[in-house]
Amino acid sequence: MKIIVCGAGLVGSSIAEHLAGENNDVTVVDQSPELIRKLEDAHEVQGVVGFASHPGVLERAGAKDADMVVAVTHYDEINMVACQVAHSLFDVKTKIARVREQNYLKPVWADLFSNDHMPIDVRISPETEIAKAIGRRLQIPGAFDSISLAEDKVHVIGVRCDEDCPVINTPLRQLTGLFSDLNILVVGIIREDQLIVPNANEQMLSSDEVYFVVDTNQVTRAMMAFGHEEAEARRTIIIGGGNIGLYLGELIEDTFPGMSVKLIEIDEERAKYVEQTLKRSVVLCGDALDSDILNEANIAHTESVIAVTNDDEDNVLSSLLAKRQGAKRVITLVNNTNYRSLITNLGIDVVVTPRDITVSTILKHVRRGRIRSVHSLREGVGEIIELEALETSQLVGQKLEDIELPLGVIVGAIVRDDEVLIPSGSTVIKENDLVVLFAAAQAVKKVEKMFAVRLEYF
Repeated sequence: MKIIVCGAGLVGSSIAEHLAGENNDVTVVDQSPELIRKLEDAHEVQGVVGFASHPGVLERAGAKDADMVVAVTHYDEINMVACQVAHSLFDVKTKIARVREQNYLKPVWADLFSNDHMPIDVRISPETEIAKAIGRRLQIPGAFDSISLAEDKVHVIGVRCDEDCPVINTPLRQLTGLFSDLNILVVGIIREDQLIVPNANEQMLSSDEVYFVVDTNQVTRAMMAFGHEEAEARRTIIIGGGNIGLYLGELIEDTFPGMSVKLIEIDEERAKYVEQTLKRSVVLCGDALDSDILNEANIAHTESVIAVTNDDEDNVLSSLLAKRQGAKRVITLVNNTNYRSLITNLGIDVVVTPRDITVSTILKHVRRGRIRSVHSLREGVGEIIELEALETSQLVGQKLEDIELPLGVIVGAIVRDDEVLIPSGSTVIKENDLVVLFAAAQAVKKVEKMFAVRLEYF
């Protein structure tokens, strides 16, 4: 597939890296010669220097033959115009744009992006997606990641193994015996920033980050097995009243009726706007690095603190200060992924990276075949993929033990009608099954081919 990526920032470069690694023909457009040069040196991509919205630049990038344009520059308007030009002049089939300004995305203006006006097939709002991702983590206390799949019948959960975790130093093959009533399968372990695709003899160690697949009805039981029995937060503090903080506040008010929210915003004018927008949250104007403000927010009796300002350092420092003053759990937004391992070692419970979330959302619409959803894990070390097994798939009708799955792939769950199956070697994949699997980065393309029926874009 020929794909043009407009924008060579953190998100654009990650998208280009993923797609080029899967043998797609990728061209990246950006105004910065330096960013283009770095991408060309590091990955199998072509680069074009120029404005992504200019017809001549898109033509040089190969828009006449392109199957898809992914516009993720820093400017909404450039992203939208690039998609318009790609459609009107080059008849590009699939157009994806990152659009941050919510005014464009209000339902009342939905017709703006129709084929008759400004044709954009998929619009990605990072701030909204980040708020939703944090909301999912609030639903399962103790998890640093939570992904709902198969119409909420299955969850993929990420937990950190503490020293008192009941299952550390236990071979995975023994988990079935220890928890015979639990539909759970460990599919990935991250140890010292390295991915381990576990076999039956692998053990989980203290400080490991573990991803497991579990029947949604057994999430609470599964968390208990890993030593996490935290109660759902009743009091939450949001640090930062920007777009993410505001959307998160609205989401909590809508979906967590029993949760009280206090929001801290340093800018007085923005604080007044947020206060007027939210219905039942308390807004405090002040600096979250000021202990007096944290005391005023009653930080010592708060279960969850979520730092989502536009500054990584402020988020990290305010989270650590909140933890020191008694907060039970902190969730921290960081754009610089190099901070992740450092700050988790400092005691921050959950790290949220916008790049990972945005990349996951975009990849879901790039994949071919009957792939229903894609979720990128930890800077692209692997993916959780939900697929539909169609009649013509080479996997249908075979026992898993007879299928030569690519190295680095684990089938985590099969959903058949309303039944969730944690598979064994004798499990047979049937037509219309939903298959949830983990795939290491290097195996994703092979998985796509195994389930593909024909070339389609979703």
